[in-house]
Amino acid sequence: MSGTGIASPIGQYGVVTLGYWAFTLTDGALRMLVVLFLHGIGFSPLQIALAFVIYEFCGVITNLTGGWLGARFGLNLSMQTGFVLQIIALTMLAVEPSLLTLGWVMISQALAGVAKDLNKNAAKSSLRVLLPEGGGRLYRWVALLTGSKNALKGAGYFLGGLLLATLGFQGAVLAMAAGLTVVLLMGLVLLRADLGRAKQKPKFSDLISSSRAVNILSAARLFLFGSRDVWFVVALPVWLQTVAGWSPQAVGGYLAAWIIGYGAIQALAPTITQRSGAPDGRMAMLWALALAVVPLLLAVLVQDAADVTWLAVGLIVFALLFAVNSAVHSYLILAWARADGVSLDVGIYYTANAAGRLFGTLLSGWLYQTQGLTACLLAATAFMVATVLISMGLPQGSGAYLDKGESR
Repeated sequence: MSGTGIASPIGQYGVVTLGYWAFTLTDGALRMLVVLFLHGIGFSPLQIALAFVIYEFCGVITNLTGGWLGARFGLNLSMQTGFVLQIIALTMLAVEPSLLTLGWVMISQALAGVAKDLNKNAAKSSLRVLLPEGGGRLYRWVALLTGSKNALKGAGYFLGGLLLATLGFQGAVLAMAAGLTVVLLMGLVLLRADLGRAKQKPKFSDLISSSRAVNILSAARLFLFGSRDVWFVVALPVWLQTVAGWSPQAVGGYLAAWIIGYGAIQALAPTITQRSGAPDGRMAMLWALALAVVPLLLAVLVQDAADVTWLAVGLIVFALLFAVNSAVHSYLILAWARADGVSLDVGIYYTANAAGRLFGTLLSGWLYQTQGLTACLLAATAFMVATVLISMGLPQGSGAYLDKGESR
Protein backbone atom coordinates (compact mmCIF):
# COMPACT_ATOMS: atom_id res chain seq x y z
CA MET A 1 0.00 0.00 0.00
CA SER A 2 1.71 3.18 -1.19
CA GLY A 3 -0.11 5.66 1.03
CA THR A 4 -0.11 8.27 -1.75
CA GLY A 5 -3.81 7.80 -2.58
CA ILE A 6 -5.70 9.54 -5.38
CA ALA A 7 -3.86 12.61 -6.67
CA SER A 8 -6.93 14.67 -7.60
CA PRO A 9 -8.48 16.84 -4.84
CA ILE A 10 -11.90 16.09 -6.35
CA GLY A 11 -11.18 12.37 -6.10
CA GLN A 12 -10.05 12.78 -2.51
CA TYR A 13 -13.24 14.71 -1.74
CA GLY A 14 -15.31 11.92 -3.33
CA VAL A 15 -13.67 9.25 -1.17
CA VAL A 16 -14.12 11.35 1.98
CA THR A 17 -17.77 12.00 1.16
CA LEU A 18 -18.60 8.36 0.40
CA GLY A 19 -16.95 7.28 3.64
CA TYR A 20 -18.78 9.96 5.62
CA TRP A 21 -22.09 8.91 4.06
CA ALA A 22 -21.50 5.25 4.92
CA PHE A 23 -20.57 6.10 8.49
CA THR A 24 -23.58 8.36 8.90
CA LEU A 25 -26.00 5.65 7.73
CA THR A 26 -24.66 3.23 10.34
CA ASP A 27 -24.71 5.94 13.02
CA GLY A 28 -28.41 6.66 12.50
CA ALA A 29 -29.28 2.99 12.12
CA LEU A 30 -27.39 2.06 15.28
CA ARG A 31 -29.27 4.63 17.34
CA MET A 32 -32.63 3.29 16.15
CA LEU A 33 -31.51 -0.32 16.69
CA VAL A 34 -30.40 0.39 20.23
CA VAL A 35 -33.63 2.19 21.14
CA LEU A 36 -35.97 -0.40 19.63
CA PHE A 37 -34.13 -3.53 20.68
CA LEU A 38 -33.17 -2.51 24.21
CA HIS A 39 -36.69 -1.29 24.88
CA GLY A 40 -37.96 -4.64 23.62
CA ILE A 41 -35.80 -6.63 26.06
CA GLY A 42 -36.89 -4.59 29.05
CA PHE A 43 -34.54 -1.60 29.33
CA SER A 44 -36.27 1.45 30.80
CA PRO A 45 -36.32 4.77 28.92
CA LEU A 46 -33.96 6.23 31.52
CA GLN A 47 -31.46 3.40 30.99
CA ILE A 48 -31.56 3.91 27.24
CA ALA A 49 -31.13 7.66 27.70
CA LEU A 50 -28.03 7.05 29.84
CA ALA A 51 -26.45 5.15 26.95
CA PHE A 52 -26.91 8.16 24.69
CA VAL A 53 -25.69 10.64 27.32
CA ILE A 54 -22.33 8.83 27.42
CA TYR A 55 -22.35 8.94 23.61
CA GLU A 56 -22.68 12.73 23.63
CA PHE A 57 -20.20 13.18 26.49
CA CYS A 58 -17.54 11.22 24.61
CA GLY A 59 -18.22 13.49 21.65
CA VAL A 60 -17.21 16.51 23.74
CA ILE A 61 -13.91 14.90 24.76
CA THR A 62 -13.18 13.55 21.28
CA ASN A 63 -13.70 16.86 19.51
CA LEU A 64 -11.38 18.53 21.97
CA THR A 65 -8.55 16.08 21.29
CA GLY A 66 -9.44 14.75 17.84
CA GLY A 67 -8.50 17.99 16.10
CA TRP A 68 -5.03 17.79 17.63
CA LEU A 69 -4.65 14.16 16.53
CA GLY A 70 -5.74 15.02 13.00
CA ALA A 71 -3.31 17.93 12.73
CA ARG A 72 -0.41 15.94 14.15
CA PHE A 73 -0.90 12.58 12.44
CA GLY A 74 -3.13 13.41 9.46
CA LEU A 75 -6.87 13.38 8.81
CA ASN A 76 -6.73 10.01 7.07
CA LEU A 77 -5.54 8.27 10.24
CA SER A 78 -8.15 10.10 12.31
CA MET A 79 -10.94 9.12 9.92
CA GLN A 80 -9.91 5.47 9.67
CA THR A 81 -9.57 5.24 13.47
CA GLY A 82 -13.19 6.36 13.63
CA PHE A 83 -14.19 3.52 11.32
CA VAL A 84 -12.27 0.97 13.40
CA LEU A 85 -13.91 2.11 16.64
CA GLN A 86 -17.38 2.04 15.05
CA ILE A 87 -16.77 -1.52 13.83
CA ILE A 88 -15.73 -2.52 17.35
CA ALA A 89 -18.79 -0.80 18.84
CA LEU A 90 -21.08 -2.69 16.44
CA THR A 91 -19.50 -6.10 17.00
CA MET A 92 -19.65 -5.59 20.77
CA LEU A 93 -23.45 -5.62 20.47
CA ALA A 94 -23.50 -8.89 18.51
CA VAL A 95 -23.63 -10.96 21.70
CA GLU A 96 -26.43 -12.93 23.27
CA PRO A 97 -29.20 -10.64 24.57
CA SER A 98 -28.61 -11.90 28.11
CA LEU A 99 -25.11 -10.39 27.99
CA LEU A 100 -26.30 -6.94 26.93
CA THR A 101 -26.04 -5.26 30.30
CA LEU A 102 -26.41 -1.49 30.66
CA GLY A 103 -22.68 -1.14 31.33
CA TRP A 104 -21.77 -3.15 28.21
CA VAL A 105 -24.08 -1.06 26.02
CA MET A 106 -22.75 2.18 27.49
CA ILE A 107 -19.18 1.15 26.65
CA SER A 108 -20.26 0.35 23.11
CA GLN A 109 -22.02 3.71 22.77
CA ALA A 110 -18.99 5.49 24.22
CA LEU A 111 -16.85 3.99 21.45
CA ALA A 112 -19.50 4.94 18.88
CA GLY A 113 -19.49 8.52 20.16
CA VAL A 114 -15.71 8.74 19.85
CA ALA A 115 -15.88 7.16 16.39
CA LYS A 116 -18.52 9.57 15.11
CA ASP A 117 -16.65 12.71 16.07
CA LEU A 118 -13.27 11.48 14.85
CA ASN A 119 -14.89 10.76 11.49
CA LYS A 120 -16.83 14.03 11.39
CA ASN A 121 -13.88 16.22 12.35
CA ALA A 122 -11.69 14.60 9.69
CA ALA A 123 -14.34 14.78 6.96
CA LYS A 124 -15.15 18.45 7.58
CA SER A 125 -11.52 19.51 8.00
CA SER A 126 -10.51 17.81 4.75
CA LEU A 127 -12.62 20.29 2.78
CA ARG A 128 -10.45 23.19 3.99
CA VAL A 129 -7.36 21.25 2.87
CA LEU A 130 -8.77 20.21 -0.51
CA LEU A 131 -10.22 23.66 -1.34
CA PRO A 132 -7.41 26.19 -0.83
CA GLU A 133 -9.63 29.06 -1.95
CA GLY A 134 -12.59 30.38 0.02
CA GLY A 135 -15.92 31.85 -1.00
CA GLY A 136 -18.92 30.35 -2.74
CA ARG A 137 -17.36 27.08 -3.88
CA LEU A 138 -16.39 26.05 -0.35
CA TYR A 139 -19.82 27.15 0.93
CA ARG A 140 -21.57 24.91 -1.62
CA TRP A 141 -19.38 21.91 -0.88
CA VAL A 142 -19.69 22.26 2.90
CA ALA A 143 -23.46 22.64 2.63
CA LEU A 144 -23.68 19.56 0.38
CA LEU A 145 -21.56 17.41 2.68
CA THR A 146 -23.32 18.52 5.87
CA GLY A 147 -26.83 18.47 4.40
CA SER A 148 -26.44 15.06 2.82
CA LYS A 149 -25.03 13.75 6.10
CA ASN A 150 -28.08 14.85 8.05
CA ALA A 151 -30.46 13.50 5.42
CA LEU A 152 -28.67 10.16 5.48
CA LYS A 153 -28.80 10.07 9.27
CA GLY A 154 -32.58 10.29 9.03
CA ALA A 155 -32.50 7.56 6.38
CA GLY A 156 -30.39 5.55 8.82
CA TYR A 157 -33.33 5.53 11.24
CA PHE A 158 -35.39 3.78 8.59
CA LEU A 159 -32.48 1.46 7.77
CA GLY A 160 -32.14 0.45 11.41
CA GLY A 161 -35.78 -0.55 11.65
CA LEU A 162 -35.58 -2.43 8.35
CA LEU A 163 -32.46 -4.35 9.33
CA LEU A 164 -33.94 -5.22 12.72
CA ALA A 165 -37.07 -6.61 11.04
CA THR A 166 -35.20 -8.59 8.39
CA LEU A 167 -31.90 -9.66 9.95
CA GLY A 168 -32.56 -9.39 13.67
CA PHE A 169 -30.42 -7.36 16.06
CA GLN A 170 -27.26 -9.47 15.86
CA GLY A 171 -27.48 -9.83 12.08
CA ALA A 172 -28.06 -6.09 11.67
CA VAL A 173 -25.01 -4.95 13.66
CA LEU A 174 -22.77 -7.55 12.00
CA ALA A 175 -23.97 -6.54 8.52
CA MET A 176 -23.18 -2.90 9.26
CA ALA A 177 -19.77 -3.82 10.68
CA ALA A 178 -18.98 -5.77 7.49
CA GLY A 179 -20.03 -2.85 5.30
CA LEU A 180 -17.87 -0.40 7.24
CA THR A 181 -14.90 -2.75 6.94
CA VAL A 182 -15.13 -2.47 3.16
CA VAL A 183 -15.28 1.33 3.42
CA LEU A 184 -12.31 1.32 5.81
CA LEU A 185 -10.16 -0.64 3.34
CA MET A 186 -11.22 1.67 0.51
CA GLY A 187 -10.10 4.73 2.47
CA LEU A 188 -6.76 3.18 3.42
CA VAL A 189 -5.99 2.58 -0.26
CA LEU A 190 -7.40 5.73 -1.86
CA LEU A 191 -6.81 8.56 0.62
CA ARG A 192 -3.49 10.35 0.99
CA ALA A 193 -1.73 9.37 4.20
CA ASP A 194 -0.63 12.96 4.86
CA LEU A 195 -4.05 14.56 4.24
CA GLY A 196 -4.42 17.51 6.64
CA ARG A 197 -1.21 16.81 8.55
CA ALA A 198 0.21 20.09 9.90
CA LYS A 199 3.63 21.13 8.64
CA GLN A 200 4.55 22.22 12.13
CA LYS A 201 3.70 19.59 14.74
CA PRO A 202 1.11 21.16 17.04
CA LYS A 203 1.57 21.16 20.77
CA PHE A 204 -1.18 19.95 23.06
CA SER A 205 -1.56 23.55 24.24
CA ASP A 206 -2.71 24.40 20.71
CA LEU A 207 -6.06 22.78 21.56
CA ILE A 208 -7.15 26.23 22.71
CA SER A 209 -7.65 28.38 19.64
CA SER A 210 -5.94 31.77 19.47
CA SER A 211 -8.54 32.96 16.96
CA ARG A 212 -11.11 35.38 18.34
CA ALA A 213 -13.43 34.62 15.39
CA VAL A 214 -13.26 30.86 15.99
CA ASN A 215 -13.86 31.21 19.73
CA ILE A 216 -16.89 33.48 19.28
CA LEU A 217 -18.33 31.22 16.57
CA SER A 218 -17.84 28.19 18.84
CA ALA A 219 -19.73 29.89 21.66
CA ALA A 220 -22.56 30.75 19.27
CA ARG A 221 -22.60 27.15 18.05
CA LEU A 222 -22.99 25.84 21.60
CA PHE A 223 -26.17 27.84 22.20
CA LEU A 224 -27.48 27.20 18.67
CA PHE A 225 -27.47 23.43 19.08
CA GLY A 226 -28.58 23.66 22.69
CA SER A 227 -31.63 25.57 21.46
CA ARG A 228 -32.62 22.67 19.23
CA ASP A 229 -31.97 19.76 21.56
CA VAL A 230 -33.52 21.38 24.64
CA TRP A 231 -36.94 20.66 23.15
CA PHE A 232 -36.36 18.34 20.21
CA VAL A 233 -34.53 15.36 21.77
CA VAL A 234 -36.76 14.38 24.71
CA ALA A 235 -39.63 16.83 25.13
CA LEU A 236 -40.97 16.76 21.57
CA PRO A 237 -41.23 12.97 21.02
CA VAL A 238 -42.64 12.41 24.52
CA TRP A 239 -45.21 15.21 24.04
CA LEU A 240 -46.28 13.84 20.66
CA GLN A 241 -46.81 10.38 22.14
CA THR A 242 -48.34 11.22 25.53
CA VAL A 243 -50.25 14.45 24.84
CA ALA A 244 -50.98 14.40 21.11
CA GLY A 245 -51.62 10.63 21.20
CA TRP A 246 -49.30 9.63 18.35
CA SER A 247 -48.09 6.04 18.13
CA PRO A 248 -44.36 5.33 18.63
CA GLN A 249 -44.14 4.41 14.94
CA ALA A 250 -45.71 7.72 13.92
CA VAL A 251 -43.37 9.69 16.16
CA GLY A 252 -40.29 7.87 14.88
CA GLY A 253 -41.34 8.20 11.25
CA TYR A 254 -42.15 11.88 11.59
CA LEU A 255 -38.86 12.74 13.28
CA ALA A 256 -36.90 10.71 10.72
CA ALA A 257 -38.67 12.56 7.90
CA TRP A 258 -37.95 15.86 9.67
CA ILE A 259 -34.23 15.08 9.83
CA ILE A 260 -34.14 14.07 6.15
CA GLY A 261 -35.93 17.29 5.17
CA TYR A 262 -33.65 19.33 7.40
CA GLY A 263 -30.62 17.80 5.69
CA ALA A 264 -32.05 18.55 2.24
CA ILE A 265 -32.63 22.20 3.18
CA GLN A 266 -29.12 22.43 4.58
CA ALA A 267 -27.68 21.23 1.27
CA LEU A 268 -29.66 24.00 -0.48
CA ALA A 269 -28.53 26.75 1.92
CA PRO A 270 -26.18 28.40 -0.62
CA THR A 271 -29.12 28.74 -3.03
CA ILE A 272 -31.35 30.16 -0.28
CA THR A 273 -28.78 32.77 0.73
CA GLN A 274 -27.12 33.35 -2.66
CA ARG A 275 -28.22 36.99 -3.01
CA SER A 276 -26.24 37.81 0.10
CA GLY A 277 -22.99 36.26 -1.18
CA ALA A 278 -20.65 34.13 0.91
CA PRO A 279 -21.59 34.10 4.62
CA ASP A 280 -20.04 36.43 7.17
CA GLY A 281 -20.71 37.28 10.80
CA ARG A 282 -23.61 39.59 10.00
CA MET A 283 -25.40 36.87 8.03
CA ALA A 284 -24.94 34.44 10.93
CA MET A 285 -26.43 36.96 13.36
CA LEU A 286 -29.46 37.78 11.18
CA TRP A 287 -30.38 34.16 10.54
CA ALA A 288 -30.04 33.43 14.27
CA LEU A 289 -32.39 36.34 15.00
CA ALA A 290 -34.99 34.92 12.60
CA LEU A 291 -34.74 31.49 14.23
CA ALA A 292 -35.18 32.92 17.75
CA VAL A 293 -38.76 33.91 16.93
CA VAL A 294 -39.93 30.35 16.16
CA PRO A 295 -39.70 28.64 19.59
CA LEU A 296 -41.14 31.76 21.22
CA LEU A 297 -44.22 31.63 18.97
CA LEU A 298 -44.60 27.90 19.57
CA ALA A 299 -44.43 28.44 23.34
CA VAL A 300 -47.42 30.77 23.00
CA LEU A 301 -49.42 28.78 20.44
CA VAL A 302 -48.92 25.16 21.59
CA GLN A 303 -50.60 24.25 24.86
CA ASP A 304 -52.42 20.94 24.33
CA ALA A 305 -53.23 18.24 21.77
CA ALA A 306 -55.53 20.57 19.83
CA ASP A 307 -52.51 22.68 18.93
CA VAL A 308 -50.55 19.88 17.26
CA THR A 309 -51.08 21.48 13.83
CA TRP A 310 -49.30 24.63 14.99
CA LEU A 311 -46.47 22.45 16.25
CA ALA A 312 -46.16 20.59 12.95
CA VAL A 313 -46.05 23.85 10.98
CA GLY A 314 -43.60 25.37 13.45
CA LEU A 315 -41.31 22.37 13.09
CA ILE A 316 -41.12 22.90 9.33
CA VAL A 317 -40.23 26.58 9.76
CA PHE A 318 -37.73 25.67 12.47
CA ALA A 319 -36.11 23.09 10.15
CA LEU A 320 -35.71 25.68 7.38
CA LEU A 321 -34.16 28.36 9.58
CA PHE A 322 -32.06 26.01 11.69
CA ALA A 323 -30.66 24.30 8.58
CA VAL A 324 -29.50 27.62 7.12
CA ASN A 325 -28.01 28.69 10.48
CA SER A 326 -26.08 25.42 10.72
CA ALA A 327 -24.85 25.61 7.12
CA VAL A 328 -23.62 29.19 7.58
CA HIS A 329 -21.74 28.16 10.74
CA SER A 330 -20.25 25.12 9.01
CA TYR A 331 -18.87 27.33 6.26
CA LEU A 332 -17.52 29.99 8.60
CA ILE A 333 -15.52 27.59 10.77
CA LEU A 334 -13.64 26.35 7.71
CA ALA A 335 -13.22 29.85 6.28
CA TRP A 336 -11.84 31.17 9.57
CA ALA A 337 -9.80 28.16 10.71
CA ARG A 338 -6.00 28.22 10.58
CA ALA A 339 -4.63 26.94 7.25
CA ASP A 340 -1.96 24.70 8.82
CA GLY A 341 -3.64 22.30 11.21
CA VAL A 342 -7.22 23.18 10.31
CA SER A 343 -8.60 20.31 12.40
CA LEU A 344 -7.46 22.06 15.60
CA ASP A 345 -9.92 24.93 15.15
CA VAL A 346 -12.58 22.58 13.77
CA GLY A 347 -12.12 20.45 16.89
CA ILE A 348 -12.74 23.41 19.22
CA TYR A 349 -15.84 24.32 17.23
CA TYR A 350 -17.34 20.82 17.33
CA THR A 351 -16.48 20.50 21.01
CA ALA A 352 -18.85 23.41 21.55
CA ASN A 353 -21.36 21.73 19.25
CA ALA A 354 -21.26 18.50 21.26
CA ALA A 355 -21.42 20.39 24.57
CA GLY A 356 -24.54 22.20 23.37
CA ARG A 357 -26.16 18.90 22.40
CA LEU A 358 -25.23 17.30 25.73
CA PHE A 359 -26.47 20.24 27.80
CA GLY A 360 -29.63 20.56 25.68
CA THR A 361 -30.41 16.85 26.00
CA LEU A 362 -30.08 16.84 29.78
CA LEU A 363 -32.04 20.08 30.16
CA SER A 364 -34.76 18.83 27.82
CA GLY A 365 -35.52 15.83 30.02
CA TRP A 366 -35.41 17.77 33.27
CA LEU A 367 -37.48 20.75 32.09
CA TYR A 368 -40.13 18.61 30.43
CA GLN A 369 -40.49 16.34 33.45
CA THR A 370 -40.78 19.25 35.88
CA GLN A 371 -42.49 22.01 33.86
CA GLY A 372 -43.62 20.73 30.46
CA LEU A 373 -43.11 21.55 26.78
CA THR A 374 -43.67 25.30 27.13
CA ALA A 375 -40.70 25.61 29.48
CA CYS A 376 -38.52 23.75 26.98
CA LEU A 377 -39.57 26.11 24.18
CA LEU A 378 -38.88 29.16 26.32
CA ALA A 379 -35.44 27.74 27.13
CA ALA A 380 -34.85 27.28 23.40
CA THR A 381 -35.78 30.93 22.88
CA ALA A 382 -33.34 32.03 25.58
CA PHE A 383 -30.59 29.94 23.98
CA MET A 384 -31.26 31.58 20.62
CA VAL A 385 -31.19 35.06 22.13
CA ALA A 386 -27.76 34.17 23.53
CA THR A 387 -26.73 32.97 20.05
CA VAL A 388 -27.78 36.31 18.53
CA LEU A 389 -25.93 38.37 21.14
CA ILE A 390 -22.75 36.31 20.78
CA SER A 391 -22.95 36.43 16.97
CA MET A 392 -22.88 40.23 17.07
CA GLY A 393 -19.17 39.90 17.85
CA LEU A 394 -18.36 37.88 14.72
CA PRO A 395 -16.26 39.44 11.91
CA GLN A 396 -18.37 41.09 9.24
CA GLY A 397 -17.79 41.79 5.57
CA SER A 398 -15.48 38.83 4.90
CA GLY A 399 -16.95 35.76 3.24
CA ALA A 400 -13.59 34.22 2.35
CA TYR A 401 -10.74 32.91 4.47
CA LEU A 402 -9.45 35.35 7.05
CA ASP A 403 -5.74 35.98 6.90
CA LYS A 404 -3.62 35.63 10.01
CA GLY A 405 -3.82 39.29 10.84
CA GLU A 406 -7.61 39.29 10.82
CA SER A 407 -8.33 35.99 12.51
CA ARG A 408 -5.73 35.74 15.22
